[in-house]
Amino acid sequence: MKRWGEAFYDDSAITGETVVEQAQIAVIVADRFSHLRYWNAYARRLFGFTGRADPIGASLLDIGVHESDRERASQLARQVLRGQTWEGTFAVVRADAAWMHVRAQAVPMCGEDGAVEGMAIFAYEAMRSGRVEEQYGLLERIGARLAGSLQFDGALKAVAETLVPQFADHCFIDLYDHDRLVRRVSVHAEGWSPPPGTWPDVGQEVRYPERHFAARAMRRLETVSTGDLRHPPGMVDERSARVADQVGLASAVAAPLRARGELLGVLTLALSRLTPRDKTAYDGFDCDLAGAVASRVALAIDNARLFEEERSTALAFQNSLLPTSFPPFDGLSIAHRYVPAKPLEAHGHGIQTQVGGDFYDVVPLSAGRVGIVVGDVEGRGPHAAAVMGQLRAALRAFAQADREPADILRELDEWVRRLGRPDGTGGLWVPSVSCLYMVYDAWSRQLSYANAGHQPPLLIADGEVCELALEVTDSLLGGKARGVPYDEAVYHQADVTLPPGAALLLYTDGLVDRRPVGGEADPRRALERLRERVDRVAERDVERIADAALSSVPGETDDDTALLVVRTHPEELALREERYAAEAATVAQARHLAASTFAEWGMDPGQAELACLLVSEIVTNVVIHATPHPVRREFTPEGVRDSAAEAAGPGAGAGVDGVAEDFSEDWSDLLEELAEEEPDEPDSTFWLRLRRGAESVWVEVFDNDLRLPRIRSAGADDEGGRGLYLVDQLAARWGSRPTPTGKAVWFEIPMKAE
Repeated sequence: MKRWGEAFYDDSAITGETVVEQAQIAVIVADRFSHLRYWNAYARRLFGFTGRADPIGASLLDIGVHESDRERASQLARQVLRGQTWEGTFAVVRADAAWMHVRAQAVPMCGEDGAVEGMAIFAYEAMRSGRVEEQYGLLERIGARLAGSLQFDGALKAVAETLVPQFADHCFIDLYDHDRLVRRVSVHAEGWSPPPGTWPDVGQEVRYPERHFAARAMRRLETVSTGDLRHPPGMVDERSARVADQVGLASAVAAPLRARGELLGVLTLALSRLTPRDKTAYDGFDCDLAGAVASRVALAIDNARLFEEERSTALAFQNSLLPTSFPPFDGLSIAHRYVPAKPLEAHGHGIQTQVGGDFYDVVPLSAGRVGIVVGDVEGRGPHAAAVMGQLRAALRAFAQADREPADILRELDEWVRRLGRPDGTGGLWVPSVSCLYMVYDAWSRQLSYANAGHQPPLLIADGEVCELALEVTDSLLGGKARGVPYDEAVYHQADVTLPPGAALLLYTDGLVDRRPVGGEADPRRALERLRERVDRVAERDVERIADAALSSVPGETDDDTALLVVRTHPEELALREERYAAEAATVAQARHLAASTFAEWGMDPGQAELACLLVSEIVTNVVIHATPHPVRREFTPEGVRDSAAEAAGPGAGAGVDGVAEDFSEDWSDLLEELAEEEPDEPDSTFWLRLRRGAESVWVEVFDNDLRLPRIRSAGADDEGGRGLYLVDQLAARWGSRPTPTGKAVWFEIPMKAE
């Protein structure tokens, strides 16, 4: 070997390739496209590819750069290819799945013309030399990892993965749960784990003796280091001490976790023989570094706890506005899901938990019919959730009053307008709401619906999945301007008949607006994926369909998702109906039909007798009050006359000369058309319809009278007036609803006595 400064004059001078291959630093060469073109033996050992297939030609990202640092690696490539140098630290997962951090320097490689043709990277495992600048780099990396997570468990895991094995062979995080100190993290190098029953495992309570260095750190609120590990960082019995001797614990440091003046727990780091390193004991600078790490960890833990508490409160509020379960419905199976959106990044205001305005509901209606609704309130936040809650309550009230779907949407449109708020410019901001409301009759399989701008549901029938063809779709609730033409200012409704065993998948747009990581949302493609995935489980139960729908579109969404699956039963439900003349003799006929039907259906005799009594009451009510003098409105040259007002006497409910004051328009054109038609005789018949469900029987009576019945307060000497009172007291439920030609009175009674 020549003296320093002298040149080699013999032919035995080593070549540059030999130098690079023998150098104890990783040398990696990549082209302009970041494809690996060369790496030396040390690089192959560092990244764990010794004895494995050489990834020459593959992307640099494929040699082990952790997913969280891939964007950082892309920035490195862009910067170096612009002719600049780069230096920093990467998280790397070796080929054997071991974690480590690598310190790297990258420089451009230029051709003879000065153009950048690639890059050379020099790398080595960080923190093994004990250099101060590397320790500060580790602190920077910990801060970056903690800043990227608001999830409590994720923040703790990020700390442990960063510290082990770069700065320690063992990492413990113990946190207070009320008065108990509980181990939340226990991570060791080289995949080692302490024998069961020696050192506390995750979730177990930790009790440090008073003289233990971790107890002193918490008591003094300062970082404490020790080389005396007769009391290792775990249980302090003889078995734990033997384990400490076996792994060769040499040094440990404990730092209190303190945020906003509150002691949260303690962070403990220890060195042992699990990994070879030059440094075997922590010094004063290491204590300072551990204290700085602990302060960042404590702040991250506190922020994560506050965020989780805020998010759990918001989600509890959201879930309280949505139904958690539904009673069984005859002829229907139901599954429902609600998925909140991920936290919102509000620029300048941090990460915020936002509740949403998606909603769904299934409402029991008269005579076993069911109201089905799904909707979405524009925007996010407390106001959207408040609008959703009020809207759902109003819709349920309108639905239980047996209003028609189109009428309900008209009422909700006006309701939404009243929920507007000032927009800061002197105007009023009114939220737009999409809403699809359906009424399903399981006995006829007829579905009546009205739609306020909501996407159509998927129909799953006969082995196919397609969008349900909706004949009518009107504008969003709260979105119409006053003064628009009549056809555009009202909501319409239509009917469709579902085949036996068909299912409907109703959902909000959060399901198909999901976007892949780093990509953009594609609702059309997402809808195709949804249909494909649902098609695979089309014959399964509704719960399986709901789960498949939720997992069909991967990615993240900035909007919450509400989902409802309803399936019709394939079997027919029992139904008996008959038309009768409105005469006194038909009361006995109706009662006889009901008695024979209830016996055929297996109803308890006592319940059947009670139901027959109630049938007699409502049929008698129709015969006496409804059909003899049905209410008719007539168009006359003087205006509109009401037959009820005429029956009450001259001037009752009318203006001058008995003409209703509310109708003063000129009806001459319409009267000319009516004069050419023969007047129809009032229909003096009614329908009796009996329905059987799994546990109840419904009875309905349809007539042509527009007046809805009400319970009267009969006097002590009155012979009548108690029929509806009996129905109200003896039936499980009863009510009345308008129909296109009159009204329907119904009641429900259990088949079995309680």
